[in-house]
Order: sequence, then C-alpha cells, then structure tokens
Amino acid sequence: MTSAFPEGLEPSLLWKNFNILTSTPRCSGEEESVLRKIETWADGLGFARERDETGNLLVRVPGTPGREERGVTVIQGHVDMVCEKNAEVDFDFGCQGINVVLEGDWVTGVGTTLGADNGIGVAAGMAVAEDPEAVHGPLELLFTIDEETGMTGAWGLKPGFLTGTRMLNLDTEEQGAIYVGCSGGGDVMSRFSPDLTAPIGDVALRMTVKGLVGGHSGLDIHENRANAIKLVGRALARLQAAGVSLQLADLAGGSKRNAVPREASATLILAREQVPVVRGLIERLLPELHAEFQPTDPGLTVVTEEVAVPAQAWSQSFSARLVAVILANPSGVASMSRDVPGLVETSNNLGVVRMTDGAVELVNCTRSTVGSALESLRASITALHALAGGSVELDEAYPGWQPDLNSGLLKVAQGVHQELFGAEAEIKAVHAGLECGLLGQHYPGLEMISIGPDIRGAHSPDERLSVPSSQDFYVFVKGILAALD
Repeated sequence: MTSAFPEGLEPSLLWKNFNILTSTPRCSGEEESVLRKIETWADGLGFARERDETGNLLVRVPGTPGREERGVTVIQGHVDMVCEKNAEVDFDFGCQGINVVLEGDWVTGVGTTLGADNGIGVAAGMAVAEDPEAVHGPLELLFTIDEETGMTGAWGLKPGFLTGTRMLNLDTEEQGAIYVGCSGGGDVMSRFSPDLTAPIGDVALRMTVKGLVGGHSGLDIHENRANAIKLVGRALARLQAAGVSLQLADLAGGSKRNAVPREASATLILAREQVPVVRGLIERLLPELHAEFQPTDPGLTVVTEEVAVPAQAWSQSFSARLVAVILANPSGVASMSRDVPGLVETSNNLGVVRMTDGAVELVNCTRSTVGSALESLRASITALHALAGGSVELDEAYPGWQPDLNSGLLKVAQGVHQELFGAEAEIKAVHAGLECGLLGQHYPGLEMISIGPDIRGAHSPDERLSVPSSQDFYVFVKGILAALD
C-alpha cells in the first residue's frame, strides 16, 4: 500500500526522490525493493550502474558540460531504515509505505519511524544527479545496504569499486554543521539458558514499562533518557527487596540494538495474595521514576495485567540472576571526550532482551571514539555476563573515523557555507557510527565530510525532518559540488 505524500514541497526533485524512499519498504536487510526502484530511476536517466557482491549499488553520473574532466566525487548514503512503531499502531513495514504527514515545518510518520535517516541523504544524491541547474564534475552515487543493523554494506565494500578520491556522506542530522569524525562500535550478544520449573503461584502478572521517548543510541545517548529494560530490572529488584517471591516466565524489551528501548515487560508468577502487594509497590515506585525522568520521558508509565499462567516458568534462582544482570549491565554514557568538549567518548546501550530458541538473549551496542575504551567496556560486559552463566559473543568492532582538519574538501565546504549562509559551519564529530570509518579503511586517503539537515528523534516513531533545513541542505550539497575542482 502506498501512502499519500505532502504536496508542494520545494525543491521538488528532492521531495520527489524522498517519496520514492518513504513509499517503499526498506527495513534493514530487506532493501531489494528500494534498490530496484533506484535502478529503474538510474536507467530512465541513462546513468550506468552496478552492484557489488555485497549488494551495494553504485550509480555513475557524468559531469555537467565543461566539468566532465574534473575529479570524481562520491555521494554516499544508506538505503535501509530503522523500522520502529508505537505498539498501538497497526502497520506492516514489510509491505506498506510510510504514512508521511506535514506538521508545521516538519514532515513525520504517523506512529512510525520516518526513514529520513538516511532517506533524505539518498534523495539528495538522486536529486542533484538529475537537477538541470546543478553544476558538478563526475559523480559516483554509492547506496549502501544494512547500515542500521551492522554496516553490512560498508563492511563488504571492496577496494576498486569506487574511483572517487573525495566523498560527501549525507548521513548526519544537523543543519549548519560539518562532521569530520565519528565513533567506532561493536555489539555484545549474550545468551542465558533458563532453568525451567513448574509455576510456584496461581497468578501470572505481566508488568510493562512503556511511554518512553527512546531514540538513537548514539545521537541521543547524552540525553540520559530512560531505558525500558533497565527500568523493568529496577522494578523487579524493588519487588525482590520487599520480599516478593519472584519467579519470571518471560522478559522482553526493545527491538533494535541501536535504539534506546521504549517498552519492556516481564511476566511474574505469584500467589494470588501477592498481587495487591506487587501493584502497591509499583504504584509507589512510579512517582519516583516520574521525578527522575520527567525532563526526558514525561509519558513514562508502568502497567500490570493478569495473563494466563504458563505451564512452565523460570526457577527463582535463575530469575534473580537475570534481574541482577540487568541491574549491573551498564547503559548510557560511560565517559566524555577529553579532547572535544561536549562529545560523548564511550557509551553502551542495552538495546534488546528477548527469548530466542528457548534462551534469553541480551544485546548491547557499545560505542567509543577510542578503540581501547571500546574494547575495555565490551570486556566488562562480557565478564559480567560470563560470571552470571551466560554465553557471550562479540562481533567484529567497526573503526571510528579520525578527523582531518587540514582536508581540502573540508576547506571548500567551509567556504561554501560561509558564502551561502553568511556564517561559519560548526566542525564536529558525532557519537554515532557513520560508515565513513569503514569506507576510509577500505579506501585510505579518501577525503570525507558528512552533512545533513535537521532530523529529530531518529530511530523512534517521533522521528521528524525539518523542511526548511532540508532545503538549505540541498543548496549546500549543490554548492559544494559546484566549487570542487
């Protein structure tokens, strides 16, 4: 099903191509449909294209008249998106286009992520390639896959696929800033095999933490927003401390490793007489949580409901061990940069807890601009989970992107920004995993900057994209390309 798209937005080519992205299902790992649409677009304009063995798509665009022999510039973005929705929203990301609406100066999805991360960057690359007013040398539009779940496309890109020596990554989310560095990162995945036993009580009570803001585990981590999994752990620990005989039958929360969990729930097995005790303790805990998280998560709530008693549950000792793991598992900012004021250096996001093949699986997403700090924090989480009896797997960490403040591309972009907008752009690094680190590893010496419009709430259903800043962003991209030799 294709949804309507706001009409009359300018520049029309940018929004036309953004509509191609938002109207096409493109969750991470499921990008084939959108890649085919981009290929159809390229074929219609007579642009050469090819895919590599990983699935990345490269579209080659000739230089405009008089610019054919200038240096090749790579314009890069990822085609996949984080697919998150509010629990009450009936929506199938596998077959539906995003329902995009205009709210003042912002476009947003209705109860779902919008996919402006990184759809607006991909759309900008497509738009400039077909814009009759754009002036540029030869372009290579690199559309990578599966960035959000593991940077699969960037990992798999081979030397020799690109010929350009400079690159505009269009995957940051702040107008007026030029990004020149980013964090590296890696995941810690742990599995715990529960001891199963008969239920000790005659009531199953599901406790759910919901109404949280969530957000991007890199870009928003400094906000110290509530993590639903951690709050469920706190609530369960409070019940234990009050003497409630705690037996769990289920624990689930979050859906994406790189999104701060907005909802989480636990199913408790209780004696009937303990139900009012549990509900009373939660009622007393809620004002405490409101006071702590009111500035970041004003909609936070904890609800309980009786559900069917399962045939089996986890032993009390295993339940207590898992609660202890969640309490001790770090989540949030671990340290701030000593070199860049205000930049988070190292963080961890406890992003997912779920049942998989009979085991409880926890997924942590760790980031740092310092490789040794990244591995130190991952080692701490590994040790914690191993001590608690979990089996732990670490994926291969991806590298950070070290700033090059002497880059010629950066100097050109700074000059263009000053000329177009009458102000210097802020030069920044970001505590998120851009593909630039991996691409720079595959292509040593590749000059890179990253720019983008204002996006708020990426990776959550509150994601929204500023229309005025998108217009300025597109003008900026065109201006940089026109100024390059």
